[in-house]
Amino acid sequence: MIASGYGYPGGSARTPYPPVMHALRIGWIGTGVMGTSMVRHLRAKGHHVTVHTRTRARAEPLLAEGAGWAASPADASNGMDAVCSIVGFPEDVETVHLGPAGTLSAERPAPLLVDLTTSSPALARRVAEAAAARGVLAVDAPVSGGDVGARNGTLSVMCGGTPEAFERVRPVLEAFGKTVVLQGGPGAGQHTKMVNQLLIAGTMLGMAEALAYAKRAGLEPSRVLESVGGGAAASWSLANLAPRVLKGDFAPGFFCEHFLKDLRIALEGARAMGLDMPCAAAAERTYASLCEAGFARSGTQAVVHAYGW
Repeated sequence: MIASGYGYPGGSARTPYPPVMHALRIGWIGTGVMGTSMVRHLRAKGHHVTVHTRTRARAEPLLAEGAGWAASPADASNGMDAVCSIVGFPEDVETVHLGPAGTLSAERPAPLLVDLTTSSPALARRVAEAAAARGVLAVDAPVSGGDVGARNGTLSVMCGGTPEAFERVRPVLEAFGKTVVLQGGPGAGQHTKMVNQLLIAGTMLGMAEALAYAKRAGLEPSRVLESVGGGAAASWSLANLAPRVLKGDFAPGFFCEHFLKDLRIALEGARAMGLDMPCAAAAERTYASLCEAGFARSGTQAVVHAYGW
């Protein structure tokens, strides 16, 4: 892995900071459904991880396994080689990095800042600008793959930042990501994640409507999946989430309220670009009604309840 400090001689033009085997000191903020698994992958690679969450009890499993504890985002960043965050909403990202006790307020902030939250592209650019003012390289790196991808270390990581920042942080991201791609400058990772969420929005509504149709028609849904799951109708949602629906498992791999947040970010961006996206708008309305009905903290597969499941 990359060593702590800034650069090393002898790197190629494409990779000015070549990976070397070295344990990093990493501050980590956010130990939810995905964050906990991601920390475990980093620790399995030999890195020293210090975690912070708003509620320490949520971090106790990691602390019991040997992770360190930081009392604030600033403490999670101070003196570290890198600091990573995966929190819920853009306002959380702003507090964690730009707030009075944020990572960039540390006396010696980590020289690498990685935000893995799905957030606003404009906020990602603001964080990158504030980081640069303190001599810190920032990458927005939202992930896709849900709880399964986090556990298996097969997440897709969509990155926005400078080539220098990306090369420095890539070995960290590859600890839990199977596909790690630089999409462009600051904010480009977030824009790419919006593309991802727009694609998922259509498949989630399609899955819910199809299962509701099968059930209303008197078919056995599990048998239907045998026929349609491997053909042209195949999708990640159908393969991973439809079986959970059939088992009555609505535990979150990704929260409904977070998906609603993502759809609203995407629609805001579309409006700014003059794009009309009726499919995304329909998904936003459906998930908004679902959250209002009490499913905000359920997994996104709970969308079937909007169709009388």
